[in-house]
Amino acid sequence: MYWPEPLDMSATRSLSTTFGAEVLDFQLTENPSDEDTSWIKELWAEHKLLLFRNQTFNEAGLVGFSQRFGDLEIHVREEYLSPEHPEILYVSNIERDGKRIGILSDNEVGWHYDQIYLPKPAVGSLLMADTLPPEGGNTEFADMCAAWDALPEETRNRLDGALANQSYEAFNRAYSVPTNNKQKARSPDIHHPIARTHPVTGRKALYLCPGMTTEIVGWDPAESEEMLSFLFDWTTRPEFVYSHAWKPGDALMWDNACTMHRRDPFNPQHHRLMKRTTILPPAERAVPF
Repeated sequence: MYWPEPLDMSATRSLSTTFGAEVLDFQLTENPSDEDTSWIKELWAEHKLLLFRNQTFNEAGLVGFSQRFGDLEIHVREEYLSPEHPEILYVSNIERDGKRIGILSDNEVGWHYDQIYLPKPAVGSLLMADTLPPEGGNTEFADMCAAWDALPEETRNRLDGALANQSYEAFNRAYSVPTNNKQKARSPDIHHPIARTHPVTGRKALYLCPGMTTEIVGWDPAESEEMLSFLFDWTTRPEFVYSHAWKPGDALMWDNACTMHRRDPFNPQHHRLMKRTTILPPAERAVPF
């Protein structure tokens, strides 16, 4: 494993007992060096979730840095994209000219994987804090590798090879604004393995979430509901979860193959604007993996 100078492992701080690391004194730039990009890739794979504090880069910098890790998605919710950089999705409760500029408003947003409803789901996301409320709006992440490893062997054996139905419509009904017909056509329900092997680390992770997973394909409905209820409770146990209280200048980068996330609500009288890029898998990667 190669660690370029002047960066080394002392430049990180653990965020929880099983995953997550703060990368200390590192500025995200539009054109990071090959050495820095390789180092961040190593940290990303090892820790699953990376925190960068005190960032000052703009939207062009967010896009440029993110593109070093893969092609970027143009999100299906085109009404919430940056006017100048459509690779950026706005997550916000701010309104301009009577219309909300971002998705997901100020309510609670339940546990989900980004783009789990697509044939080739995202491999990662980078979220930058632009405008924050004085309190609330924390983002929680769950380590789905640790959750899988801790399951009883009998349960792992039952789940290995099983498929689950993923529904973007189910998520929108619960937490967001319904999609229009064009958007629905771009995001129909899809089946993905409940347990996937990470293509870089080789670790297996649970790939399901309360916000979008509706059933285990081919199972008796009652058994499917019982197992999903158990897994939703299991994966969100405190020992698998890290809660992030945002500060101005924070940026979080997470591995979408092995972490799911949620958001706490916040006071609608206060504004919040987050800017997110979504990193797609390389064309040669087999999906699902």
